[in-house]
Amino acid sequence: MPQTRTTLALIASLGIAAALPACTQFPDLEQTVRDAARNGPYPDLVPLDGLQARLAASRFDAGTAPAIDARIAQLEARAARLRGSVIDDASRARMQAGVQQ
Repeated sequence: MPQTRTTLALIASLGIAAALPACTQFPDLEQTVRDAARNGPYPDLVPLDGLQARLAASRFDAGTAPAIDARIAQLEARAARLRGSVIDDASRARMQAGVQQ
C-alpha cells in the first residue's frame, strides 16, 4: 500500500510540474512588429516557376562541389577529434583510485 501512495504522489507531482508552464504570461508579440511592417503593403504574389528556375540556375557552379567536399572533410575530421576521450589515461586512473578509496 505505501508503494501505491508513493506512485500516486509521484504522478500527481509530475502532473503539477507539467502544468506550471501553462501559468506563465505569454509575451505580447504585437509590440514587436514595427509600424512600417504593420502598415505596409502586402507582398506581391508571384508564380513559383520563375523562382524555382532562378534557384536551380544559381545553386551550383563549377567551384561549388569541391568547396562543399572540402567543408565536409573538415567537419568530419573535427567530429572525429571530438569523439576522442576528454580525460587522459593518467587522470582516469587517478580518479578511479580516488573512487575506490
